[in-house]
Order: sequence, then C-alpha cells, then structure tokens
Amino acid sequence: MTDPRYYAPSGGLPPQTQILTDRAMFTEAYAVIPKGCFSDIVTSFLPFWEGARFWVMARPLSGFAETFSQYIAELQPGGGSDRPETDPRAQAVLFVVQGTLRLTVAGTAHDLRPGSYAYLPAGADWAVRATGQGPARFHWVRKAYQPVEGLAWPEAFVTHEADHAPIAMPGTGGTWATTRFVDPVDLRHDMHVNIVTLQPGAVIPFAETHVMEHGLYVLEGKAVYRLNQDWVEVEAGDFMWLRAFCPQACYAGGPGPFRYLLYKDVNRHMPL
Repeated sequence: MTDPRYYAPSGGLPPQTQILTDRAMFTEAYAVIPKGCFSDIVTSFLPFWEGARFWVMARPLSGFAETFSQYIAELQPGGGSDRPETDPRAQAVLFVVQGTLRLTVAGTAHDLRPGSYAYLPAGADWAVRATGQGPARFHWVRKAYQPVEGLAWPEAFVTHEADHAPIAMPGTGGTWATTRFVDPVDLRHDMHVNIVTLQPGAVIPFAETHVMEHGLYVLEGKAVYRLNQDWVEVEAGDFMWLRAFCPQACYAGGPGPFRYLLYKDVNRHMPL
C-alpha cells in the first residue's frame, strides 16, 4: 500500500505584490488558520531541538480552547531531539505527514512514515530524528494528562492509519467515517486524535454542539465548514480551532475525499 500524500507546510514568504485579503479569522468561538499563514516568519524554535522549527497552531487561552496545544514540526535531515518534552505532565500524539522519522521510546526504535501515529504518555522517555534525504514534517499534539485514582495510565504505542479500518457513521453508507486509534471506551485516555473522512457530497447533517474542544487540520480535500454562525470554505493545509460548544457542521466539496486530523478532550469530569 502506498503511503498517503498529505498536505504539510513548507514555509517561505508570499511576494510583496500579494493582496492582504485572506480567510484567516479569530472569533469568540473559533479560529481559522489558512495554509497561507504558515510562512517562515511565524515559526518557533524550542529548547533541546536541533535542525527543527515549529508552526504553533493552538495553545491554551483563557476563555477560549483551554486543554491542548498543537504544532506542525519540521525537521531537516538528521534533525530532532533527545529531550523533546520538558513538561512531565504532557502526553503527546505524533502523526507523520511527510518524510521519515525514527522514534525511540524507552529504548525501542520505531521507523515512521506518512500516516504513522504514536501515542506517548506523560513522562515517557522518547526521542525523535529525521532519517530521510529531505525534511520530515509531523503533527505534535500535547495535553496535560488528567490522572484518575483507580485507573491505570495508558501505555505508549506506535501504529499506522492503514492498520485501522475506518468506522462508518450509522446511516451514511460509509460516506462519513472515522479512523480511531484508541478505543472510545478505554477511559485511561483523556484525549482522542482521530482521522475523519467524508466522501464528496457527504455532510455532517446537523450543527454539532458539545463540550469537547476541537483542533481540525485538513489533510486532504476541501469543504464548506459551518463554524458558529458562519460558513467557511476550507482546504488541505488549513487548521480550525473550536472552543467548547461551538456549533459545527460541513459539506464535503470533492472532487476527492475531505479528510482531517481531529483532536478532542474526552472521558473526564468537568473541572469545577
């Protein structure tokens, strides 16, 4: 099976002749960061990483989405870190979109390619290096783990999306499906990072309004997405950030599938 071809930013700067009208927006309920915003001048650098830069798409903000951060990491050949995480509370999901990586977890090496997925529990001993001839790019989703007395902590695992059959939503004939990497009833986990796929013409047929926060990165295709009271056109490379209870729905536009990487917080009481 050939590896998926997902959109990932490559940086650069637009020309001085480009007009400023754009789809970027930040509201009280959601944010849209179009792919054109991922330029060289908005990258960040992090301690103990070499040959690496990061586009930070989400971070906790009081009164907005509060539970997670999400980066797109870009590693030059040989780049990476032997001490990637400095917060012992932070669990992580890595999802590779371009290039190849070697992820080492507790001394065991795993070779990752586009579509590879890794879950790393809080406090895990891990390191990562780019192994190919060109840059490697991957999503890095971070959330402070919320332990529960009487529940064991989840363990690290590495897998690939090809090893998980998409689960169709009832009544959709498979035109709307979710690739799940964690069993929804495994209450050890307090976040899910899934892939949602809608075939051309498929819809989310109602305005979902719920307590889970979302980060949505469009991997493939295009759609018109309902965010709060607005309809927004989105395409591969765009990122959406939704606070709790923001209404959402979409129409998949075609000509190919519309697919996005979806974060949500789950399985815990609401802090009081």
